[in-house]
Parts: sequence; C-alpha cells; structure tokens
Amino acid sequence: MAGPPPPGLRRAAALVAALNLGYFGVEAGLALAIGSVALFADSIDFLEDAAVNALIVVALGWSARKRAMVGALLGALILAPTVATAWTAWEKLLEPAAPPALPLLLGGVGALAVNTLCAFLIAPYRAAGGSLSRAAFLSARNDAIANAAIIAAAGLTAATLSPWPDLVVGLGILALNARAALEVWEAAHTEYRSR
Repeated sequence: MAGPPPPGLRRAAALVAALNLGYFGVEAGLALAIGSVALFADSIDFLEDAAVNALIVVALGWSARKRAMVGALLGALILAPTVATAWTAWEKLLEPAAPPALPLLLGGVGALAVNTLCAFLIAPYRAAGGSLSRAAFLSARNDAIANAAIIAAAGLTAATLSPWPDLVVGLGILALNARAALEVWEAAHTEYRSR
C-alpha cells in the first residue's frame, strides 16, 4: 500500500476483533464440551483472528514499511492454529468418537454468521489496505468456508455416527490456514521490498 490506510479500516478491524474474540469463547466452550476437532480448530482460529485484527488496529498508524513487517508477522500468526489443531486431531485419532451432530451444527452455523459478517466488514478494504487488510479478509473468508464444511460434517456425522467427518474438516481448516498464511506473507514480502 503506497499511501495511508483507507478511512474506516481501523474501525472495521476493531469491530472484527471484538466479534472474533466473543465467538472464540462460545465455540471453544462448545468444542471442549462435545469433543469436536473441527470446532476446536475453528475456535482457535477465532482467537487468532481477534489477534490479527487487534494488531491491524495498532499497526495502521505506522509507516508503510513497518506495516509490511507486521503483515509478515501476521502470516506467521495465521499458522498458529495449525499446531493446536494437529495436536487435537492426534488425540482424536487415539480415541475416535463422533461428536454429537446437533451441537456441531449449531456451532458451525453461529460461526458462519459471525465470519460472514466479518468478511463483509473487511471486504471493502481487502485490496486497498495492503497485507494487513489482506490478512484480515483472508482469515474471515477462509473461516466462512471452514464453517460451511463444519455444517456439512455435522450432517455426515448425524448420518454415519462416524468421527471421520469432524476430523477431516478439522484437518482441512489446518490446510486452509497454511495457504492463507503463505498468501499474507508473500503480500507483505512484496510490500517490504517495494519500500
């Protein structure tokens, strides 16, 4: 981003951070209560998104070069949920049990609503805000995709009583976050080199 951050981005990022932090608590509690890998992975991702957007709020006042450096840090931060997800998936493989389908469905629907709203709030800034707004938008967009997969996993779990749909979706969320982290890091690296 060549100039100052676009007007409204700071307010949008602050609202997205608050929404993500709030739903993290809801989804983490539900995930632990029902033993869902997918909801656990997604709840950690909500916490990561809250941190990403809080960093954006702080870094918007910095120079373009420093914002690019923060963008690279955010790329690394987006990877953080992958470690927790991998560990939870490993534990689920050791003791496979299907989570109850209805709470899984409700958690996924609630998360989809929150992430769709967050993506809508950040979307106007995704191109104009450089790697910072790109990180926020990719996080919200990827989370909405993950939430649709959680809803599908709930349906498959109800039909099969198998732990595999939940586990596969949890690992899919892990892969989605890894790809988003790479995209944000590449955008930040390009911004940094152009300064």
